[in-house]
Amino acid sequence: MYRYIAFGDSITAGYSATAPAFAYPSRVVTMLCKRRCKAMGDVLAEAGWTSADLDGAVFGDFPGPLPTADAISVWVGGDDLVNAAFMMLARGNAASARTVVPATLKRYGQDIAVLVGAIRKVNKGKIILCTQYNPFPNSPLAVEAVASLNSVTESVASRTGCLLAPVHQWFAGREAALIAGYRSGRIEDALRGHPAVHPNNRGHLVIAENLTPLVAP
Repeated sequence: MYRYIAFGDSITAGYSATAPAFAYPSRVVTMLCKRRCKAMGDVLAEAGWTSADLDGAVFGDFPGPLPTADAISVWVGGDDLVNAAFMMLARGNAASARTVVPATLKRYGQDIAVLVGAIRKVNKGKIILCTQYNPFPNSPLAVEAVASLNSVTESVASRTGCLLAPVHQWFAGREAALIAGYRSGRIEDALRGHPAVHPNNRGHLVIAENLTPLVAP
């Protein structure tokens, strides 16, 4: 039995999919089975998890299936940026962006590298690091922040020999069709109480269609 584990935050947990079967981890398993690969899947993901939260969960609560996994995907980082944004708002000055965001990205990179190292101690399967699509492509600040996050992810993948899933490329120019509740694609949408950030069913499908070849044997 081919075993796939998906680590992540609310996206991996299936938020905005209308049923668990439509979330991308479940769809990946279904697509593997259609390839005549007997597969099963596990998910460790919670809304709001940062890279540090995911590290703590994997190290503390998820030892069981990890050694037997054939493929593991890691998708986290969006909430690291959200927390950085809240911190900047709390400080109330633009200059904080020059320190808060770089510090956040540095910690994120360290957390992901530590996670990969820990996984490799107990598992020899493939590890796939996922980049983050931008739910606010029409806001320059979001464009810069997400690009910087993805640059760190790409760097860690290169250094550690992980595969890279360029999710940001799969969504680029298609955000309105793939994100649930998408409006103007600007950060102001979230500030007005419309935080459209999660994939809709079609978005989860696009992720699964592109991720499955990386997960597959």
